[in-house]
Amino acid sequence: MIELIQYSKTYGAYQAVKPLSLTMNPGVVTSLLGPNGAGKTTTIRAIVGLTRPSAGQVKVQGIDVWKEPLKAKKLIGYIPDRPYLYGKLSARELLRFIAGVHNLGEVTSKIENWLQFFSLEDFGNSLIETYSHGMKQKLTVIAAMLPEPPVLVVDEPMVGLDPKAAKQVRELLQEHARKGNTVLLTTHSMPLAETISEKIAVLHKGQLRALGNMEELKNQTHGGDLEEVFFKLLEEEAQHVAAT
Repeated sequence: MIELIQYSKTYGAYQAVKPLSLTMNPGVVTSLLGPNGAGKTTTIRAIVGLTRPSAGQVKVQGIDVWKEPLKAKKLIGYIPDRPYLYGKLSARELLRFIAGVHNLGEVTSKIENWLQFFSLEDFGNSLIETYSHGMKQKLTVIAAMLPEPPVLVVDEPMVGLDPKAAKQVRELLQEHARKGNTVLLTTHSMPLAETISEKIAVLHKGQLRALGNMEELKNQTHGGDLEEVFFKLLEEEAQHVAAT
């Protein structure tokens, strides 16, 4: 569903992502982990068509994101780390606009169900610029999920959410994958990644350092929970660099 083929990104002399090949399959939640500056957000932005690769290919359902951007973007739902919404629209206006862009037809009841799900029904006609950060984040989730995209790309989804909404979003991501869709998640929350991910990829300094399910990563590092596994991988890399 998502395929990176020797994808890399360079800014001047700085190589943010070194040649990276990675495949994300249907029905699977994949977490892309790494410290700040590892290349996670750069990779995410390339997948959703916001940052052009310096080399290699990025494909969604076999469609090259940069050769056929409109076809590819129709397949993608994107939840960024910071919500970017049209502040002068109300929530209902924004969601009707998104439905129109995706040619979803009559979606009034669907929109109302989503607003009720996140307890936003009483604010549906208020301008988005009056929303709190958490309310905007909920609306961003709705906007991404409304077209039921086969590929869902999520960058730090829990920022600003209250515990109930965070639990709802976690369950939504799991349910979306169970329906045969692909979910790619970046997060600094190790408990979240460990709870919902079938596959985990660890980036560090623009390179893929580890890839596998939780059991495979534990066997590789002799670690316990994901946090311990993560730090052991970074320690191994630091020791390797020091030795060379």
